[in-house]
Amino acid sequence: ATPRPTPSRVSSHWRLSKAAHSGTVFQRPGPRGRPGGWASGLRWALVAAAVVAGILLASCLLCTVRCCRRGRRRKRPRDKQAVVPGTTELTTTTHLVQPELGNVASGPGGAQQWGRLQLSLEYDSGSQEIRVGLKQAADLRPGAPGGTAHPYARLSLSPDAGRVHETKVHRGTLCPAFEETCSFHVPPVELPRTTLRVLLLDHRRLSQHRPLGALSLPLGSVDLQHVLELWRPLGPPAAAEPEQTEELCFSLHYVPGSGRLTVVVLEARGLSPVLADPYVKIQLMLNQRKWKRRKTSARKGTATPYFNEAFTFLVPFSQIQSVDLVLAVWAQGPQLRAEPVGKVLLGARASGQPLQHWADMLAQARRPVAQWHRLQPAREVDQALALQSRLRLPLPGF
Repeated sequence: ATPRPTPSRVSSHWRLSKAAHSGTVFQRPGPRGRPGGWASGLRWALVAAAVVAGILLASCLLCTVRCCRRGRRRKRPRDKQAVVPGTTELTTTTHLVQPELGNVASGPGGAQQWGRLQLSLEYDSGSQEIRVGLKQAADLRPGAPGGTAHPYARLSLSPDAGRVHETKVHRGTLCPAFEETCSFHVPPVELPRTTLRVLLLDHRRLSQHRPLGALSLPLGSVDLQHVLELWRPLGPPAAAEPEQTEELCFSLHYVPGSGRLTVVVLEARGLSPVLADPYVKIQLMLNQRKWKRRKTSARKGTATPYFNEAFTFLVPFSQIQSVDLVLAVWAQGPQLRAEPVGKVLLGARASGQPLQHWADMLAQARRPVAQWHRLQPAREVDQALALQSRLRLPLPGF
């Protein structure tokens, strides 16, 4: 007797016969009840995507290799040319013998190496004064590649280098915009032999300032009948005149809450060996009137005295913008009497480095700010303060 089919076989045969009568196509179920065609299609899609990605990667690598080979082939003929047999000279390309124009401008000592300076000149024949307007500088040379500078300018006239004007310090820039004007008294007969000297320096608080560039402009070579505004290239700083060596170092410290202004006189340098017993006078003025004064003890037998003495003044915060601070170095001259060596004016009416030092003191409250300052002639500081110098009477026996 034939064996009877199991229920699973009977159900499968019944499904096949029913599908054949109805005209539908039977699809065998895949694992976990999913259709087998969907899984195979997904695998083919992943394989196709991998093939396309491999082709794109291979083509990119091939293009990179070809570009590198072409670049090497182009550079080789420019470096050297082949030597023709029978010739004794080796011919080279012109760019190896003569550099390009851009390299010449940026080479050592080139005009663009030290930057440019824009200034204006105007001569007033009535007052016999020449007004020098320092506009801006561009493309200054940094101390290190990719670095910056804190430039300021120092203007003077030669051969009369008595008066010197310094601009404000501009921090963190190689293209400072000065926008400052100063005047110098020059008679018309002295204009042809007068030279305007501009020295740009990199400001450093406790070390020697680094020269950035120099400009020497003979006034006899320009037409001063009209207002001139011109750009001039800066020269190497080695051609600049040396700095004045008489300097004073001190620190400022102001506490707005208590109104305590502390001045610490540190040291001086570059004083003349002829002078003896140098000391420093500190004078505080309010509304152009002498208010308070102090002085250090004298240092004997040295041209670089070290003081390190502190002085405290009580200045309310409401009056800090109305006071002027004057530090003066005094010493005994050849006539055995005390005379001022030079002065430094600080406050809202100051200019150049002293004004910058005063602004830094106000900006950095409760923190002492130390800096070196070049001594100015006492008469110039007195004129800036509208003070009259004392009349010196002749002493008997001198």
